[in-house]
Amino acid sequence: MGENQRNVSRFDWNLAFLIFLLFCVSVVAIHSAEKIGQYDKNFVAQQVVFYIIGMVIIGFIMRFDSDQLQKLTWVFYGFGNFLLLLLLVAPSSIAREINGAKSWFTLPGFSLQPSEFMKVFLIITLSTVIVKHNEKYRIRTVREDFLLLGKLGAVLALPLLLIMQQPDLGTALVFLAITIGLVFVSGVSWKIIAPAFLGITAVGSVILGLVVYAPNLLEKYLGVKQYQFGRIYSWLDPESYSSGEGYHLKKSLDAIGSGMVNGKGIGNGVVYLPEGQTDFIFAVIGEEFGFIGASIVISLFFVLVYYLIKLGLETKNEFNSYLCVGVISMLTFHVFQNIGMTIQVLPITGIPLPFISYGGSSLMGNMFAMGLMFGISWHHKRYMFGND
Repeated sequence: MGENQRNVSRFDWNLAFLIFLLFCVSVVAIHSAEKIGQYDKNFVAQQVVFYIIGMVIIGFIMRFDSDQLQKLTWVFYGFGNFLLLLLLVAPSSIAREINGAKSWFTLPGFSLQPSEFMKVFLIITLSTVIVKHNEKYRIRTVREDFLLLGKLGAVLALPLLLIMQQPDLGTALVFLAITIGLVFVSGVSWKIIAPAFLGITAVGSVILGLVVYAPNLLEKYLGVKQYQFGRIYSWLDPESYSSGEGYHLKKSLDAIGSGMVNGKGIGNGVVYLPEGQTDFIFAVIGEEFGFIGASIVISLFFVLVYYLIKLGLETKNEFNSYLCVGVISMLTFHVFQNIGMTIQVLPITGIPLPFISYGGSSLMGNMFAMGLMFGISWHHKRYMFGND
C-alpha cells in the first residue's frame, strides 16, 4: 500500500463527517441569528474562517502521538496558566472587562479567550497524572487513591483559582466537570467516590435551598449580597425578572416555544435575542426548526459522544482512553448546560454550544480537542498497517 493510500486509510473520516454536519448547522443557525439581530457584522464568514483555522489546528495536533503529548504535558499546562495569569494583570487596553468578566485578550482584528484552550490543556495534564500514578502504584490502597485525588486536586487548583478571579463561573464548572469525569475512570475506589459525590450533592442542595428559602442566613454568615441571588431567582421565575436578569431566558423560552414541532422555517424567526449567535444559538434553532430540528441537533451530539466513547474503548493506550473521557466530559457538560439553560432546566451561565455557537476561541479550543481524537485514530490505524 502506497504512503498516500495509507494516510487516507488512517484519517478518521467518520469523525470528520460529524464535524462537517455540525459546521453546516452552525452556519445556518448563525445566519438566522444574524438576520434577526440585523447586525452589520458578517458572523457567518468569520465562523467559516474560524473553522478553517480549526482544521489547521486539527492537522497539526493529530500528528502528535501519546508519548509526545505526555512529554509536552507540563509545557501545555504552564503555558495555559501563564496566559490566564497574564490576562489578570494585563491593562484594559488589551484585556478589558466584557459583561463584568475579564476573560479575553482584545487585540487588533481578533480576541482570544485563554480559558478555552486551558480546558484541553487540563485534560492532557490530568490524563498524564493519572497514567503516571497508575504506573507507579500497581497495587492500589486507600492511601494511594487519596494521593491520586490530591495530585488531581493540585493540578485543578491553579487554573480554577485564576478562572474565578476573572470571574467566569461557567468555565470553572467545565473544569470541575472534566476533573470529575476523569476521577470516575481513574481507578479510585467507589468507597471514596460515592460518599464524596453524595456529600457534594447534599451541600449543593442545601445551598440552593438556602438561596430560595433563607437567603438572609447566607447574607448574615457568608457575606453574600442580595443582588448575587438574582441569577437563581431569574432562573426559577423568569417572568418576574423579565426586564432584568430573566430577560434572556424569557426570550429564549418564547423563541423555542413559538417554534413548536416544525418550526417557522429558515430565516423566518422573529424573536429577538441579544447575541443570539453565541450562547443562545439553540433558541434560534428551536424557533426556526422546531422540536424536530432541535432533536436532530441534540442527536448529532449524542452520536458524536457515542463515537468518542467507542474510540476510547477501542484504543489500546491508557493515556488515549483518558483523553477521550476528558473530551467527552467537556463536550457533554457544555451541551447539557447550554441547552439546559435555554429551556430553564439549568441556570444561565456563559457557556457556548460546541461547534455551533459563534466564537473563535471556543471553536478553536474544541477543534484542538478534536485534534487529539483524530490523533488517536491516526496512530491507532498506523500501527495496524505497520510502521514501514
